[in-house]
Amino acid sequence: MIEAAQLSWSYGRAQVLRAVTLAAPHGRVLGLIGPNGSGKTTLLRLLYGALSSPTGSVTVDGERLAALPPREAARRLAVVVQETGGESSMTVAEMVLLGRGPHLSTFQRTRPEDHAIAARALDRVGATHLAARSFAGLSGGERQRVLIARALTQRSTHLLLDEPTNHLDIRYQHEVLGLVADLAHDLHTTTVVVLHDLNLAARYCDDLVLLGDGGIAAAGTVDDVLVPEVLESVYGIGIERLETRGHLHLLFHPLARQEATT
Repeated sequence: MIEAAQLSWSYGRAQVLRAVTLAAPHGRVLGLIGPNGSGKTTLLRLLYGALSSPTGSVTVDGERLAALPPREAARRLAVVVQETGGESSMTVAEMVLLGRGPHLSTFQRTRPEDHAIAARALDRVGATHLAARSFAGLSGGERQRVLIARALTQRSTHLLLDEPTNHLDIRYQHEVLGLVADLAHDLHTTTVVVLHDLNLAARYCDDLVLLGDGGIAAAGTVDDVLVPEVLESVYGIGIERLETRGHLHLLFHPLARQEATT
């Protein structure tokens, strides 16, 4: 479980987050949603320690994240950020093996059991057939699967992802998020994911934190947060909520100019 209390962050004089408190339990997918600039990625970075809030604290299973040695923090938290290094000359197998780094001492070579763990992770995400391929030559959806396999290879109990569907086509968006949700529920991991698309959040998240105006505008289950009255005030767009094939779905339409300014 990841718990955050009273987190804040500013870029210069611009305060992005203030007094943010949340909890991400095991076995559920928590989505961070909100308009551009609302602080979703910043909050995620605070949760895994890439940024350090001047206020409040983050705890992982009851222990302060700031007090954990870096290697121990890496064992507990696996992070999948937006990938920009597609030019890597590594093979997929080599990329996934990087996940064993937190479990090896300095200069220690990977062992047969490390390779076995990496192989099982590739199998778990349906990417065994890619093992000998160059990571640079993969499609966006394939790269995301490999990065998730690398995170699984860490054997971490907490998985944090920053917009894992960014630049993916519709099919791969659903495949990647379906995989993330299955892993959370099957392996009982704590999963936090930043998402822009509210319909993807509705389909694959269990809980949501809606950010707006520097803080939390709403938090709770998907059904509690994706309410037109709440979303319209944060996003400034008209929203209609439907149930289709057993799933919640949102339709969007521009507000009349008078509505948008009142």
